[in-house]
Amino acid sequence: MTAQDTTVAGDRRSLWRNSDFLKFWSGETLSLFGTQITMLALPLTAVITLNAQPEDLGILRFLQMVPYLLFGPLFGVWVDRHQRRTAMIGANTVRMILIGLVPLLAAFDALTVPLLLAITFGVGMAAVLFDVSWMSFVPTLVRDSDYLVEANAKLATTAATADAAGPGVAGSLVNLLSAPIAIAANAVTFLGSVLSLLMIRTREAVPVRSSRRRPAADLVEGLRFVVGNTYVRWVAVVGAMANFFMSATQPMFILYAVRDREVPPSVLGLMLTIGACGGILGGLTSQRLVSRLRLGHVYAGGLIMAFASSLLLPAASGPTWVVYAMFTAAWFLGFTGLSIVNVVIMSLRQTVTPPHMLGRMNAAVRAVMFGVGALGGPIAGTIAAVAGVREALWVSTSASALFVLSVLFSPVTRLRTMPAAATTD
Repeated sequence: MTAQDTTVAGDRRSLWRNSDFLKFWSGETLSLFGTQITMLALPLTAVITLNAQPEDLGILRFLQMVPYLLFGPLFGVWVDRHQRRTAMIGANTVRMILIGLVPLLAAFDALTVPLLLAITFGVGMAAVLFDVSWMSFVPTLVRDSDYLVEANAKLATTAATADAAGPGVAGSLVNLLSAPIAIAANAVTFLGSVLSLLMIRTREAVPVRSSRRRPAADLVEGLRFVVGNTYVRWVAVVGAMANFFMSATQPMFILYAVRDREVPPSVLGLMLTIGACGGILGGLTSQRLVSRLRLGHVYAGGLIMAFASSLLLPAASGPTWVVYAMFTAAWFLGFTGLSIVNVVIMSLRQTVTPPHMLGRMNAAVRAVMFGVGALGGPIAGTIAAVAGVREALWVSTSASALFVLSVLFSPVTRLRTMPAAATTD
């Protein structure tokens, strides 16, 4: 009997008895903690250690996201043809090695901005393969679609916990040691993730494919599904714009906080930690909200909360404590809304997509979301170089607040409950 066979309808504690899901969950939590440390330590390495300029931070953010556009669809085809657990193990092994190079190069005074950008791009490629794989792997561990919202809520909660704890830990490590050394913690967490994946016993079904079928045909089939399915298409478009504004806002905020507002790295980490607790709240409440309210209203409310609150970042003024409070409130509301939205859209995509197309669907959606999102960093960096960092923040946050009006036209907003699950055929 495999781990997922312990999932019994009506037993709401079943996922706690699914040992393989728990192994995956714990490994994913470890890598998420390390990733969140790096999310702050990488730009701080560029700013503090390498004296990077706004344009450099924009390119750094671009290189983190553009691999989804360049490689996502191809990786999706590959994932649907191979074992997804194996792909995840390989991806995190590559990330562990590349991330480990940053403190090593820094120790020998060999780290430069171009090298940091190259490593960032390589880590981004591995992240694409891992993300496409795990999103397609979860339904293998949790085969009853009724439990997908619960599984994704658990994953979202731990992701939000990592969001909360990671920046605080990163800020402290940067203060005590240095930004490159803080990144080394991520390499260790990726090792923990690899070990947890190796312990999973659930056997994946061997992908059924014709030896005569070309990868290009699989790629086209996946793209047609994403374009043809109303819900998936809208999720991809709205997610792309959301990522665009996030990638435009986040690096400029870090630069604005550290240089213009002279926020110490430890305080910056603490603000982001407190703010990210909202993500924990969103993850913990999302399942209850979905069960009690209209699914579409939960989705729309989460988007509005996430992006309207970003206006607090450039608007913050007054005494130092007021500015810090407004920064923290913006991230708290933003993380809360995004956590709720992520649970809804992840569960929706997994529900309406046939199992044999999950890899291609996830890859195509991520390619659109992160491909468009990748442009936000360079555009914001260019605006900041010309007009100023705070002005760039005003542009990105005002545009993102207007963007949420698009939810009024989304068919996802009109959903009462989750649609019927797709079949293999």
